[in-house]
Amino acid sequence: MSEQGCIKCGSKDADSKDVAMTGTGLSKMFDVQSNQFTVVFCKNCGYSEFYNKEASKASNIFDFFFGG
Repeated sequence: MSEQGCIKCGSKDADSKDVAMTGTGLSKMFDVQSNQFTVVFCKNCGYSEFYNKEASKASNIFDFFFGG
C-alpha cells in the first residue's frame, strides 16, 4: 500500500468489494445489472471510490485509491 493513505483521513486500512448496478432505460426497467465496478473504501472513515471493473483489471486499484 502507498505511504499516503486515505485522502480523507490518512488511514491505510482499506478494503474492496465488487458491485453491479443497473443503467438507465430498458436495462433499468428489466433490472439488468450490466455496469460492474470495484469499490475501494476506507475502513476508518468510509470514504469510497468506484472503479470500472473492466478498466481496472490490469492495475492495482489500491494504488489509485491511495494516490500512488
